[in-house]
Amino acid sequence: MRLGWLTDIHLNFVPPHGRENFYRSLPPDLDALLIGGDIGEADSVVPLLHEMQRARKLPIYFVLGNHDFYRGSIAVVRDAATRLTAESSTLHWLPARGVVPLTSSTALVGHDSWADGRFGHFFRSDVLLNDYFLIAELRTPTRNERFARMNALGDEAAGYLECRVTEALAVARHVVVLTHAPPFREACWHQGRLSDDDWLPHFACKAVGERLPALMACHPDHRMTVLCGHTHSPGVAHILDNLEVRTGQAEYGRPRLQQVLEVE
Repeated sequence: MRLGWLTDIHLNFVPPHGRENFYRSLPPDLDALLIGGDIGEADSVVPLLHEMQRARKLPIYFVLGNHDFYRGSIAVVRDAATRLTAESSTLHWLPARGVVPLTSSTALVGHDSWADGRFGHFFRSDVLLNDYFLIAELRTPTRNERFARMNALGDEAAGYLECRVTEALAVARHVVVLTHAPPFREACWHQGRLSDDDWLPHFACKAVGERLPALMACHPDHRMTVLCGHTHSPGVAHILDNLEVRTGQAEYGRPRLQQVLEVE
């Protein structure tokens, strides 16, 4: 099975003719697309997914990124993604889909995830992302409240993925995890270097990064591939012998195919 992995494509920055050219540029022999978030913004993510599906007529498995909630609400956009998944046979928001058997030996799971503030020095960092002004749930009056909400979002992702990965490991020897925020310090790349302690709190999810290695250490004869994005810089991290993380590259206005994954 040939899977086209995309992440941080930010199609709202691309004019209609550019989007059509991008869809046409994808390999013609793909069996499905995996999108790791940051598709558009709150008001455009669902229409853009419909547009891509009409152009390529492939199953699309996706998670949402922080930009997908801009000028909106996490709860509202996730509700829309849940309805979309229920109504469509080809558009699948992975938190609403559960474990997806891709082949007899490979399964797919995914969650949006979130940078949970726990890596680096959150309370000493001067970094202020647009997330904290453009997403309803993160527009908080104090840093302590923002930290608590980021923690809760990370814990939600970690709990969900722990359950779904456990289910997937029972039926598949290879588990592909699609997510947006890097779950490990070692996978949080920026311009060829790992992010420092000022940026790490805003770009990586420690809660998820603690759960996945624990699961894979108990399954040494299984393999996990994590696909993430968010940092716009590429890298590969080998967390365990059977746990590899790939971080995608991105540039606003120039969506790209990260990789074609061939799974058996």
